[in-house]
Amino acid sequence: MKQVPKWLSELVLIVIAVLFIRAFFVQAFNIPSASMQPTLLIGDFILVNKLVYRLTEPRIGDIVVFRYPVNPTLDYIKRIVAGPGDLVEFETFRDPETGLRLYKVKVNGKEFPLEYRGSVDFNGKRFYEFVEKMNRGDKQIEHRVWYSGFSTRFAGLVSYTEDLCLEKRYNLCVKFYVPEGSYFVMGDNRDNSEDSRFWGFVPRQNIVGKAFVVYFSGEVPPLTPEDVTIFTGFRQLFIALLNPRFERIGKFFIY
Repeated sequence: MKQVPKWLSELVLIVIAVLFIRAFFVQAFNIPSASMQPTLLIGDFILVNKLVYRLTEPRIGDIVVFRYPVNPTLDYIKRIVAGPGDLVEFETFRDPETGLRLYKVKVNGKEFPLEYRGSVDFNGKRFYEFVEKMNRGDKQIEHRVWYSGFSTRFAGLVSYTEDLCLEKRYNLCVKFYVPEGSYFVMGDNRDNSEDSRFWGFVPRQNIVGKAFVVYFSGEVPPLTPEDVTIFTGFRQLFIALLNPRFERIGKFFIY
């Protein structure tokens, strides 16, 4: 019997190892939209730890990749704001530094404070950047969020069931409990993110893993989640290689 070439057997072993690692440990994703800016930029290529949630539960502040509940064939990435059984409240206020009408999030009676850091122009629009401090036990998770220069219409849940909602304002649910076995997620680009406010909660079984590092980054055109395929992923990486952002490489998200 003819012996299998050494290069072919080594290639098969490499493919098997890569598939095993991808299935159980680490998987690569790319960021197609601006919904997580300024934390994650369009053209960031990230690694996601798929093992961590086999050993522990997701926590407030984690940036997670999950199967979109409306269409599980699509992967979304957002930040966990509240977990199973948590009480979530939205409180509107007028920021004294910018004069903007904004909103803060409160979980289990504890407010997530906002500290204004300045404004930035992106795609022809003005965004106002704040540092948000999330309470996780006796620890605070600090990260940056963007609000637009327009009064938001989404300081609460757009889509909700009456039995979950404890308080409504302007036809939005502004006080509610997160169902058991589910998570409430939001994008850091608060006025430019389709998240739990619009389509509901993320079931625990839909969470794929936790983002932990940017392994490459480059200037690429934005995509909608529906546009993303294995082929567009390769195309985006090729474009990123031609337009690299070296200062982004190696950025960790460990809280």
